[in-house]
Amino acid sequence: MRDFVQNEIKKSLSILLHIQQDADFLKKVSLIAECCTQALKQNKKILFAGNGGSAADAQHLAAELVTRLCYERPALAAIALTTDTSVLTATGNDYAFEKTFSRQVEALGQAGDVLIGITTSGKSPNILRALEAARVKQLMTIGLTGMQAPFMMERCDIVLNVPSTETPKIQECHILFGHIICSLIEEAIYGEQFNPLRKAIHVATI
Repeated sequence: MRDFVQNEIKKSLSILLHIQQDADFLKKVSLIAECCTQALKQNKKILFAGNGGSAADAQHLAAELVTRLCYERPALAAIALTTDTSVLTATGNDYAFEKTFSRQVEALGQAGDVLIGITTSGKSPNILRALEAARVKQLMTIGLTGMQAPFMMERCDIVLNVPSTETPKIQECHILFGHIICSLIEEAIYGEQFNPLRKAIHVATI
């Protein structure tokens, strides 16, 4: 049991150390935050979609923006497309499960919004369809996925590829970098005004 735990920790650390030295990956994290920040500043919104554990991540990250993450500040516009059971089941029943998210993008998405599609495999049909629908409606498309995801590359403006093929490890990284992205957004939009600690640091370094 102890060996298993230690091995899992080592695998996670190995992935994170690899990412830490990957300048392109880190640049993409910053770029995603910048794109989302610009959209929100222009009164647009961030849409999140995912299946299973990635659905939980979609809801988690949307909640961080709507509610708060690091400090008190006004709400930010974000929607998880995973939460309306009537829409999900009606679409799955009347059309196909593959359309569960694309139908919502067609209904709610507006040019200038951002869609973040989360899929560890990089080939979830309903995520790919949603990204296609988002491009038609001129949304910025962002993918959070794993190491091997050629279908995401074809459909996204930015793809954050976690260097792993193990679903749990990919998901660990998705929520870590999702938190970092949300923190960067929060800071970029409201940091000066609503973060006393940041103000104190800023004053102390003048």
